[in-house]
Amino acid sequence: MTDRLSAYEIMQKLVSFPTVSRDTNLPLIDWVERYLGTHGITAHRWPDPNQPHKAALFAHVGPWEEGAVVLSGHTDVVPVDGQPWDSDPFEVVERNGKYYGRGTCDMKGFDALAIWALVEAHHRGVTRPLQLALSFDEEVGCTGAPPMIEAMQPVLPKGGAVIVGEPSMMRAVTGHKGGQGFAVEVWGFEVHSSIMHTGVNAIMEAARIIDWANHVNEEERARAPSTVAAMFDPPWTSLHTGTISGGTAQNITAKHCTFDIGYRAVPDSDPKVWRDRIVTRIRAVEADMRAVHPEARIDVTERFHVPALRPEEEGQAEALARAITGDNGTHVVSYGTEAGQFQAAGYSAVVCGPGDIAQAHQPNEFVSVAQFNAGVEFMRALLKRLA
Repeated sequence: MTDRLSAYEIMQKLVSFPTVSRDTNLPLIDWVERYLGTHGITAHRWPDPNQPHKAALFAHVGPWEEGAVVLSGHTDVVPVDGQPWDSDPFEVVERNGKYYGRGTCDMKGFDALAIWALVEAHHRGVTRPLQLALSFDEEVGCTGAPPMIEAMQPVLPKGGAVIVGEPSMMRAVTGHKGGQGFAVEVWGFEVHSSIMHTGVNAIMEAARIIDWANHVNEEERARAPSTVAAMFDPPWTSLHTGTISGGTAQNITAKHCTFDIGYRAVPDSDPKVWRDRIVTRIRAVEADMRAVHPEARIDVTERFHVPALRPEEEGQAEALARAITGDNGTHVVSYGTEAGQFQAAGYSAVVCGPGDIAQAHQPNEFVSVAQFNAGVEFMRALLKRLA
Protein backbone atom coordinates (compact mmCIF):
# COMPACT_ATOMS: atom_id res chain seq x y z
CA MET A 1 0.00 0.00 0.00
CA THR A 2 1.20 3.51 -0.76
CA ASP A 3 2.49 5.47 2.21
CA ARG A 4 0.12 7.96 3.73
CA LEU A 5 1.74 11.30 3.03
CA SER A 6 1.60 14.07 5.59
CA ALA A 7 -0.39 17.21 4.81
CA TYR A 8 2.90 19.05 4.38
CA GLU A 9 4.20 16.48 1.91
CA ILE A 10 0.97 16.72 -0.07
CA MET A 11 1.27 20.52 -0.13
CA GLN A 12 4.80 20.20 -1.48
CA LYS A 13 3.51 18.03 -4.30
CA LEU A 14 0.55 20.28 -5.15
CA VAL A 15 2.65 23.44 -5.22
CA SER A 16 5.10 21.77 -7.63
CA PHE A 17 2.39 21.79 -10.32
CA PRO A 18 2.33 25.24 -12.01
CA THR A 19 -1.44 25.35 -12.34
CA VAL A 20 -1.76 28.99 -13.38
CA SER A 21 -5.34 29.59 -14.53
CA ARG A 22 -4.33 30.13 -18.15
CA ASP A 23 -2.63 26.70 -18.21
CA THR A 24 -3.63 23.09 -17.58
CA ASN A 25 -4.35 21.62 -14.17
CA LEU A 26 -4.49 18.02 -15.43
CA PRO A 27 -1.10 16.88 -14.07
CA LEU A 28 -2.25 17.88 -10.58
CA ILE A 29 -5.64 16.21 -11.05
CA ASP A 30 -3.91 13.07 -12.37
CA TRP A 31 -1.66 12.94 -9.32
CA VAL A 32 -4.51 13.41 -6.83
CA GLU A 33 -6.62 10.78 -8.58
CA ARG A 34 -3.74 8.28 -8.53
CA TYR A 35 -2.86 9.02 -4.92
CA LEU A 36 -6.44 8.56 -3.74
CA GLY A 37 -6.76 5.42 -5.86
CA THR A 38 -3.74 3.80 -4.21
CA HIS A 39 -5.61 4.16 -0.92
CA GLY A 40 -8.77 2.59 -2.28
CA ILE A 41 -10.65 5.86 -2.79
CA THR A 42 -12.52 6.32 -6.05
CA ALA A 43 -12.16 9.84 -7.42
CA HIS A 44 -14.46 11.27 -10.07
CA ARG A 45 -13.34 13.93 -12.48
CA TRP A 46 -15.38 16.40 -14.47
CA PRO A 47 -13.50 17.46 -17.62
CA ASP A 48 -14.46 20.86 -18.98
CA PRO A 49 -15.84 20.24 -22.48
CA ASN A 50 -14.83 23.75 -23.51
CA GLN A 51 -11.34 23.48 -22.04
CA PRO A 52 -10.09 19.90 -22.43
CA HIS A 53 -6.90 20.80 -20.57
CA LYS A 54 -8.82 21.38 -17.33
CA ALA A 55 -10.85 19.21 -14.97
CA ALA A 56 -12.43 19.21 -11.54
CA LEU A 57 -12.22 16.27 -9.14
CA PHE A 58 -14.45 15.06 -6.32
CA ALA A 59 -14.57 12.03 -4.03
CA HIS A 60 -16.54 10.53 -1.14
CA VAL A 61 -15.51 8.34 1.80
CA GLY A 62 -17.55 6.88 4.61
CA PRO A 63 -21.18 5.75 4.62
CA TRP A 64 -22.89 6.13 1.25
CA GLU A 65 -25.48 8.57 2.51
CA GLU A 66 -26.37 12.24 2.34
CA GLY A 67 -25.13 14.87 4.77
CA ALA A 68 -21.37 14.67 4.17
CA VAL A 69 -18.98 17.38 5.21
CA VAL A 70 -17.51 18.73 1.98
CA LEU A 71 -13.98 20.12 1.93
CA SER A 72 -13.76 22.43 -1.06
CA GLY A 73 -10.78 24.13 -2.70
CA HIS A 74 -9.58 25.34 -6.06
CA THR A 75 -6.51 24.03 -7.87
CA ASP A 76 -5.60 27.07 -9.97
CA VAL A 77 -3.23 29.84 -8.93
CA VAL A 78 -2.47 33.32 -10.24
CA PRO A 79 0.58 34.00 -12.44
CA VAL A 80 4.04 34.76 -11.09
CA ASP A 81 5.07 36.73 -14.19
CA GLY A 82 7.05 39.83 -13.29
CA GLN A 83 6.96 39.17 -9.56
CA PRO A 84 10.27 39.35 -7.66
CA TRP A 85 10.40 35.99 -5.88
CA ASP A 86 13.28 35.10 -3.57
CA SER A 87 12.88 31.38 -4.30
CA ASP A 88 11.29 29.09 -6.87
CA PRO A 89 7.53 29.89 -6.73
CA PHE A 90 6.67 26.27 -7.45
CA GLU A 91 8.67 24.80 -4.61
CA VAL A 92 7.71 24.98 -0.94
CA VAL A 93 10.53 26.68 0.96
CA GLU A 94 10.45 27.03 4.74
CA ARG A 95 12.18 29.97 6.36
CA ASN A 96 11.47 32.19 9.35
CA GLY A 97 8.38 30.24 10.35
CA LYS A 98 6.73 30.49 6.93
CA TYR A 99 6.07 28.16 4.02
CA TYR A 100 6.75 30.08 0.80
CA GLY A 101 5.41 29.07 -2.60
CA ARG A 102 2.69 29.97 -5.07
CA GLY A 103 -0.57 28.64 -3.65
CA THR A 104 0.67 27.82 -0.15
CA CYS A 105 -1.86 30.39 1.07
CA ASP A 106 -4.34 30.55 -1.81
CA MET A 107 -5.14 27.71 -1.61
CA LYS A 108 -3.09 24.57 -2.09
CA GLY A 109 -2.29 24.57 1.61
CA PHE A 110 -5.94 23.86 2.35
CA ASP A 111 -6.23 21.47 -0.60
CA ALA A 112 -3.42 19.43 0.94
CA LEU A 113 -5.17 19.40 4.32
CA ALA A 114 -8.40 18.26 2.66
CA ILE A 115 -6.71 15.44 0.73
CA TRP A 116 -4.89 14.32 3.88
CA ALA A 117 -8.15 14.34 5.87
CA LEU A 118 -9.99 12.34 3.19
CA VAL A 119 -7.35 9.59 3.21
CA GLU A 120 -7.28 9.53 7.01
CA ALA A 121 -11.06 9.33 7.17
CA HIS A 122 -11.04 6.41 4.76
CA HIS A 123 -8.48 4.44 6.77
CA ARG A 124 -9.80 5.28 10.22
CA GLY A 125 -13.45 4.83 9.36
CA VAL A 126 -16.14 7.47 9.91
CA THR A 127 -19.82 7.35 10.74
CA ARG A 128 -20.56 10.57 8.87
CA PRO A 129 -19.22 10.82 5.32
CA LEU A 130 -16.55 13.21 4.11
CA GLN A 131 -16.22 14.56 0.59
CA LEU A 132 -13.50 16.37 -1.35
CA ALA A 133 -14.20 18.87 -4.14
CA LEU A 134 -11.35 20.43 -6.15
CA SER A 135 -12.29 22.98 -8.79
CA PHE A 136 -10.47 25.07 -11.39
CA ASP A 137 -10.67 28.64 -12.75
CA GLU A 138 -11.57 30.18 -9.41
CA GLU A 139 -9.01 32.90 -10.00
CA VAL A 140 -10.69 34.04 -13.22
CA GLY A 141 -14.18 34.47 -11.80
CA CYS A 142 -15.11 31.26 -9.99
CA THR A 143 -16.25 29.80 -13.30
CA GLY A 144 -15.18 26.21 -12.67
CA ALA A 145 -17.17 25.50 -9.52
CA PRO A 146 -20.80 25.68 -10.78
CA PRO A 147 -20.44 22.87 -13.36
CA MET A 148 -18.46 20.83 -10.81
CA ILE A 149 -21.21 21.25 -8.21
CA GLU A 150 -23.81 20.24 -10.78
CA ALA A 151 -21.74 17.21 -11.79
CA MET A 152 -21.25 16.07 -8.18
CA GLN A 153 -24.90 15.76 -7.29
CA PRO A 154 -25.95 12.81 -9.50
CA VAL A 155 -22.70 10.97 -8.70
CA LEU A 156 -22.27 11.48 -4.94
CA PRO A 157 -24.83 11.63 -2.14
CA LYS A 158 -25.74 15.28 -1.51
CA GLY A 159 -23.39 16.88 1.00
CA GLY A 160 -24.55 18.88 3.99
CA ALA A 161 -21.94 21.30 5.30
CA VAL A 162 -19.35 22.76 2.91
CA ILE A 163 -16.10 24.20 4.24
CA VAL A 164 -14.42 26.34 1.58
CA GLY A 165 -10.83 26.69 2.71
CA GLU A 166 -9.94 30.14 1.39
CA PRO A 167 -7.46 31.89 3.70
CA SER A 168 -9.40 33.25 6.69
CA MET A 169 -6.85 32.81 9.50
CA MET A 170 -8.93 29.76 10.53
CA ARG A 171 -11.86 32.00 11.40
CA ALA A 172 -15.43 31.16 10.41
CA VAL A 173 -16.39 33.59 7.63
CA THR A 174 -20.14 33.47 7.18
CA GLY A 175 -20.69 36.11 4.52
CA HIS A 176 -19.00 37.61 1.49
CA LYS A 177 -19.92 39.95 -1.30
CA GLY A 178 -21.13 38.72 -4.65
CA GLY A 179 -19.96 40.01 -7.97
CA GLN A 180 -20.39 40.06 -11.69
CA GLY A 181 -17.90 41.04 -14.37
CA PHE A 182 -18.31 42.10 -17.97
CA ALA A 183 -15.95 42.48 -20.92
CA VAL A 184 -16.90 45.59 -22.89
CA GLU A 185 -15.88 46.32 -26.49
CA VAL A 186 -16.53 49.83 -27.76
CA TRP A 187 -16.50 50.26 -31.54
CA GLY A 188 -16.18 53.86 -32.67
CA PHE A 189 -15.55 55.60 -36.01
CA GLU A 190 -12.11 56.82 -36.99
CA VAL A 191 -11.48 60.37 -38.21
CA HIS A 192 -8.65 62.85 -37.87
CA SER A 193 -8.68 64.26 -34.35
CA SER A 194 -8.93 67.81 -35.73
CA ILE A 195 -12.49 66.97 -36.78
CA MET A 196 -13.25 64.63 -33.92
CA HIS A 197 -16.85 65.85 -33.74
CA THR A 198 -17.55 63.92 -36.96
CA GLY A 199 -16.18 60.66 -35.57
CA VAL A 200 -16.74 58.50 -32.49
CA ASN A 201 -13.78 58.06 -30.13
CA ALA A 202 -14.12 54.61 -28.57
CA ILE A 203 -11.74 55.46 -25.72
CA MET A 204 -13.56 58.66 -24.76
CA GLU A 205 -16.92 56.90 -24.90
CA ALA A 206 -15.55 54.14 -22.67
CA ALA A 207 -14.37 56.87 -20.31
CA ARG A 208 -17.95 58.13 -20.01
CA ILE A 209 -19.03 54.73 -18.71
CA ILE A 210 -16.07 54.47 -16.34
CA ASP A 211 -16.65 57.99 -15.01
CA TRP A 212 -20.28 57.07 -14.41
CA ALA A 213 -19.01 54.19 -12.27
CA ASN A 214 -16.99 56.68 -10.22
CA HIS A 215 -20.10 58.75 -9.55
CA VAL A 216 -22.11 55.66 -8.57
CA ASN A 217 -19.38 54.71 -6.09
CA GLU A 218 -19.57 58.17 -4.54
CA GLU A 219 -23.35 57.88 -4.23
CA GLU A 220 -23.17 54.42 -2.67
CA ARG A 221 -20.49 55.52 -0.23
CA ALA A 222 -22.66 58.42 0.93
CA ARG A 223 -25.72 56.23 1.42
CA ALA A 224 -26.55 54.97 4.92
CA PRO A 225 -25.68 51.24 4.89
CA SER A 226 -28.15 48.52 5.68
CA THR A 227 -27.57 46.29 8.69
CA VAL A 228 -26.03 43.62 6.46
CA ALA A 229 -23.95 46.09 4.45
CA ALA A 230 -22.57 47.62 7.63
CA MET A 231 -20.80 44.34 8.36
CA PHE A 232 -18.52 44.78 5.33
CA ASP A 233 -15.50 46.89 4.49
CA PRO A 234 -16.41 48.88 2.48
CA PRO A 235 -20.08 48.82 3.56
CA TRP A 236 -21.49 49.41 0.09
CA THR A 237 -21.67 47.88 -3.38
CA SER A 238 -18.77 49.07 -5.52
CA LEU A 239 -18.15 49.29 -9.27
CA HIS A 240 -14.67 48.79 -10.69
CA THR A 241 -12.67 48.79 -13.91
CA GLY A 242 -9.26 47.15 -13.81
CA THR A 243 -8.11 46.97 -17.43
CA ILE A 244 -8.50 49.15 -20.53
CA SER A 245 -6.87 49.10 -23.95
CA GLY A 246 -7.45 50.80 -27.28
CA GLY A 247 -6.57 53.39 -29.85
CA THR A 248 -4.20 53.72 -32.80
CA ALA A 249 -2.50 57.12 -32.55
CA GLN A 250 -2.82 60.42 -30.71
CA ASN A 251 -4.27 62.19 -33.75
CA ILE A 252 -6.91 59.58 -34.66
CA THR A 253 -10.21 59.09 -32.87
CA ALA A 254 -10.00 55.58 -31.46
CA LYS A 255 -11.97 53.03 -33.43
CA HIS A 256 -11.74 50.30 -30.79
CA CYS A 257 -11.46 50.14 -27.01
CA THR A 258 -11.85 47.23 -24.62
CA PHE A 259 -12.24 47.41 -20.87
CA ASP A 260 -13.71 45.43 -18.03
CA ILE A 261 -16.33 46.58 -15.59
CA GLY A 262 -17.98 44.80 -12.70
CA TYR A 263 -19.44 45.13 -9.26
CA ARG A 264 -18.98 43.67 -5.79
CA ALA A 265 -22.37 43.68 -4.12
CA VAL A 266 -23.33 43.32 -0.48
CA PRO A 267 -25.42 40.18 0.11
CA ASP A 268 -28.75 41.94 0.68
CA SER A 269 -28.66 43.77 -2.66
CA ASP A 270 -30.24 42.48 -5.86
CA PRO A 271 -27.66 41.35 -8.45
CA LYS A 272 -30.16 41.87 -11.27
CA VAL A 273 -30.53 45.53 -10.30
CA TRP A 274 -26.78 46.05 -10.55
CA ARG A 275 -26.49 44.20 -13.82
CA ASP A 276 -29.35 46.24 -15.27
CA ARG A 277 -27.82 49.53 -14.08
CA ILE A 278 -24.54 48.78 -15.84
CA VAL A 279 -26.17 47.60 -19.06
CA THR A 280 -28.60 50.54 -19.10
CA ARG A 281 -25.75 53.02 -18.82
CA ILE A 282 -23.81 51.27 -21.58
CA ARG A 283 -26.83 51.34 -23.91
CA ALA A 284 -27.39 55.05 -23.24
CA VAL A 285 -23.79 55.80 -24.26
CA GLU A 286 -24.19 53.55 -27.29
CA ALA A 287 -27.27 55.50 -28.39
CA ASP A 288 -25.31 58.76 -28.26
CA MET A 289 -22.53 57.16 -30.33
CA ARG A 290 -24.93 55.95 -33.00
CA ALA A 291 -26.45 59.40 -33.24
CA VAL A 292 -23.05 60.48 -34.60
CA HIS A 293 -22.36 57.41 -36.72
CA PRO A 294 -24.69 54.40 -37.20
CA GLU A 295 -21.83 51.85 -37.30
CA ALA A 296 -20.75 52.65 -33.77
CA ARG A 297 -21.69 50.07 -31.16
CA ILE A 298 -20.83 48.53 -27.79
CA ASP A 299 -20.62 44.77 -27.27
CA VAL A 300 -21.02 43.42 -23.74
CA THR A 301 -20.06 39.89 -22.65
CA GLU A 302 -20.63 38.51 -19.18
CA ARG A 303 -17.37 37.00 -17.92
CA PHE A 304 -18.46 35.70 -14.54
CA HIS A 305 -21.15 35.86 -11.88
CA VAL A 306 -20.33 34.96 -8.29
CA PRO A 307 -23.30 34.92 -5.88
CA ALA A 308 -22.83 36.38 -2.44
CA LEU A 309 -22.51 34.16 0.63
CA ARG A 310 -25.35 35.08 2.96
CA PRO A 311 -25.12 34.48 6.71
CA GLU A 312 -27.35 31.48 7.44
CA GLU A 313 -29.92 31.01 10.17
CA GLU A 314 -28.59 28.08 12.23
CA GLY A 315 -26.30 27.04 9.36
CA GLN A 316 -24.72 23.65 9.98
CA ALA A 317 -21.47 24.59 8.21
CA GLU A 318 -21.04 27.62 10.44
CA ALA A 319 -21.90 25.62 13.54
CA LEU A 320 -19.35 22.96 12.63
CA ALA A 321 -16.55 25.46 11.96
CA ARG A 322 -17.26 27.34 15.18
CA ALA A 323 -17.42 24.14 17.23
CA ILE A 324 -13.99 23.09 15.99
CA THR A 325 -12.23 26.47 16.06
CA GLY A 326 -13.95 27.94 19.11
CA ASP A 327 -14.42 31.12 17.08
CA ASN A 328 -17.65 32.92 17.94
CA GLY A 329 -16.84 36.24 16.27
CA THR A 330 -18.66 37.75 13.31
CA HIS A 331 -16.53 37.66 10.18
CA VAL A 332 -17.42 38.69 6.63
CA VAL A 333 -15.17 39.53 3.68
CA SER A 334 -15.50 41.69 0.58
CA TYR A 335 -13.93 39.20 -1.82
CA GLY A 336 -15.91 36.40 -3.43
CA THR A 337 -15.46 32.65 -3.07
CA GLU A 338 -17.05 29.43 -4.26
CA ALA A 339 -18.97 29.24 -0.96
CA GLY A 340 -21.69 31.43 -2.42
CA GLN A 341 -22.02 29.03 -5.35
CA PHE A 342 -22.37 26.02 -3.06
CA GLN A 343 -24.95 27.91 -1.02
CA ALA A 344 -26.88 28.79 -4.18
CA ALA A 345 -26.94 25.06 -5.00
CA GLY A 346 -28.60 24.23 -1.67
CA TYR A 347 -25.61 23.48 0.55
CA SER A 348 -24.84 25.06 3.90
CA ALA A 349 -21.48 26.82 3.46
CA VAL A 350 -18.79 28.61 5.41
CA VAL A 351 -15.31 29.90 4.58
CA CYS A 352 -12.58 28.68 6.91
CA GLY A 353 -8.96 28.05 5.98
CA PRO A 354 -5.37 28.73 6.98
CA GLY A 355 -3.46 31.85 6.02
CA ASP A 356 -4.07 35.54 5.51
CA ILE A 357 -5.78 36.77 2.34
CA ALA A 358 -3.27 39.65 2.33
CA GLN A 359 -0.62 37.14 1.20
CA ALA A 360 -2.68 35.84 -1.72
CA HIS A 361 -1.39 36.73 -5.20
CA GLN A 362 1.72 38.36 -3.76
CA PRO A 363 5.37 37.70 -4.65
CA ASN A 364 6.83 35.42 -1.98
CA GLU A 365 3.34 34.20 -1.10
CA PHE A 366 3.36 32.25 2.14
CA VAL A 367 1.31 30.56 4.80
CA SER A 368 2.79 30.64 8.26
CA VAL A 369 3.83 27.33 9.78
CA ALA A 370 1.58 28.13 12.74
CA GLN A 371 -1.45 28.66 10.48
CA PHE A 372 -0.79 25.49 8.51
CA ASN A 373 -0.45 23.53 11.74
CA ALA A 374 -3.70 25.06 12.95
CA GLY A 375 -5.26 23.69 9.77
CA VAL A 376 -3.89 20.24 10.58
CA GLU A 377 -5.40 20.41 14.06
CA PHE A 378 -8.71 21.53 12.56
CA MET A 379 -8.75 18.43 10.37
CA ARG A 380 -7.82 16.17 13.29
CA ALA A 381 -10.74 17.59 15.26
CA LEU A 382 -13.05 17.17 12.27
CA LEU A 383 -12.05 13.51 11.92
CA LYS A 384 -12.86 12.89 15.58
CA ARG A 385 -16.31 14.39 15.08
CA LEU A 386 -16.94 12.31 11.98
CA ALA A 387 -15.86 9.15 13.80
